[in-house]
Amino acid sequence: MGRPIRTLVLTLALALGPALGVSSASAQSVSPTSGSILTISSDRLYTESQFGKRIAQDLEEDGKTLAAENRRIEGLLTEEERQLTERRSTTEPQAFRDLADAFDAKVQSIRTEQDAKARALAQRSDHARGTFFRAARPVLGQLMQETGAGVILERSNVFLSSDATDVTDLAIRMIDETLGDGSDLDTGEVKDPAADTSGTADQ
Repeated sequence: MGRPIRTLVLTLALALGPALGVSSASAQSVSPTSGSILTISSDRLYTESQFGKRIAQDLEEDGKTLAAENRRIEGLLTEEERQLTERRSTTEPQAFRDLADAFDAKVQSIRTEQDAKARALAQRSDHARGTFFRAARPVLGQLMQETGAGVILERSNVFLSSDATDVTDLAIRMIDETLGDGSDLDTGEVKDPAADTSGTADQ
């Protein structure tokens, strides 16, 4: 899932389109290509689609929220560390060590929580990308049906090809028409990493 999709070879049977029930009305005016092989840029297919743009915007906003939360936590911990340091001269050595150990444990716990939120953000991106390509397969099958092509290859894996074989722009238009921004699809997203920020650094 995720980046490996970039190198995915999208091979579909000629009969796939009608079997998956994609309406021919979703296809724009498609001109047959010379030969039976088409190429596509899967990165562009995703990032320039309405679906991909929506996901990118959502993740950017959530990433900014998480970054702001991290800065807030850093400020709180810095102040707590300063106050702890000031108590050192007036606190018994063993008592101070206990306080310092408790503070270190708190910092490690918070770091683990924030790292988990960052990983969850990356997982949301991977899940959304996978959902997009699964939903796009029927549309690509319809494109093959319309053009009479037998295979669609990842353009970056092709040593040499004519620009005439590249149907990325057409595929994007067809996918946008069929899926829109994908907001009604189940992307299998994990919990919003910045959704639960209560209590962090206030333990």
